[in-house]
Amino acid sequence: MALGVFLGSLFGALTLGVPIAFALILSAVALMFLLGMVDSQIVAQNLISGANSFSLMAIPFFILAGELMNAGGISKRVVDFAMALVGHIRGGLGYVAIIASVLFAGLSGSAVADTAALGAILIPMMTSRSYNKNRATGLVAAAGIIAVVIPPSIPMILFGVTGSVSISQLFMGGIVPGILMAGGLGAVWLLISGRNDESELPKRKSLKEIWQVTKPTLWALTLPVVIIGGIRAGVFTPTEASVVAVFFALVIGMFVYKELKISDLYEVFVSSAKTTSVVMLVAAAAIVAAWLITVAHLPQDMANLLSPFMDNQTLLMIVISVLLLLIGCVMDLTPAILIFTPVLLPIAEMASIDPVYFGIVMIINLSIGLITPPVGTVLYVACGISKISIVELTKGIWPFLLVHVTVLFLLILFPEIVTVPLEWFT
Repeated sequence: MALGVFLGSLFGALTLGVPIAFALILSAVALMFLLGMVDSQIVAQNLISGANSFSLMAIPFFILAGELMNAGGISKRVVDFAMALVGHIRGGLGYVAIIASVLFAGLSGSAVADTAALGAILIPMMTSRSYNKNRATGLVAAAGIIAVVIPPSIPMILFGVTGSVSISQLFMGGIVPGILMAGGLGAVWLLISGRNDESELPKRKSLKEIWQVTKPTLWALTLPVVIIGGIRAGVFTPTEASVVAVFFALVIGMFVYKELKISDLYEVFVSSAKTTSVVMLVAAAAIVAAWLITVAHLPQDMANLLSPFMDNQTLLMIVISVLLLLIGCVMDLTPAILIFTPVLLPIAEMASIDPVYFGIVMIINLSIGLITPPVGTVLYVACGISKISIVELTKGIWPFLLVHVTVLFLLILFPEIVTVPLEWFT
């Protein structure tokens, strides 16, 4: 009964066009009425405590760091570096997109930011070299979601805070799956890149020329090493790492590359504040819903529904993954994590599934929704850049979508892909 009231009120509000944060609060209030404990103080207190989290402070700082990197020319240099390595081979710009996405994933933590920054540079270049526009845009979009798997990842921070799971371990656990996703995209691109009718390929760069491009990029490439290495060594927490990322991006943009001007900072701060306000309001509202979800024993109700699968971890993960894939198609990544983590994580723990492993699988699951219609935000960003329709992009992205789904089910069948490297990194 409680599960039906929560989901019915939530999706009913979303269908009416209510913003996700307010829809979450309305669904929480509906549960309060059902439980006979209506009290406005519960909403107010949980809203405040939901936003008052040291770990959540990492989100605005990583968002700001990403904005500073874009404004400071870091993304352009990352693309130039990848171009110097593989830009001369047939289909090379596709490999550039994959390599640059992996490198930029270690800088921003946002799939939308990665796709916007790299797509604006690469999609016009790929089109000018006679690449199929639908397929090229699909590759950039599919590579963009690697940003939510490779650390630092904003969705991992949200999952860690909501589920009380170590953010540092989530960061370390995402490294190998992120590399697998990139490798899979590269393998598929190798199979289909021969169809590109490239009239003229750039000349292969000499070692000296590669070094000339690499030298200024070393500053940008150092940042992921500093962030991940610092967290791994215990020098700073993920939240402190986000502040380091802001300082690093500011110094590089203003004093090394000298592309970031003081006059640019106002626009950067305003853009970061707008993005942060949306994420933090949703996060605070989700804590209200999570508190009522726990009080109403929704995880236990869901566990009863899934009880036939509880004795088989693999089967349970397949069922949950299919559910999350469907959810990802109709709900954006951030609210989906905040809503379903307090419902599904306790079920995984009841089945003795490692919470870090479960978090990685859940995030990859929901990130696939970013590149599937009708709600996929990365799809719309890519369409806006390339000026093609969702239908055209869907035709071009499906081979790469299959790669991510294949990686997902490999993780389900072989949890050791996450758990074994996690022991090495932690």
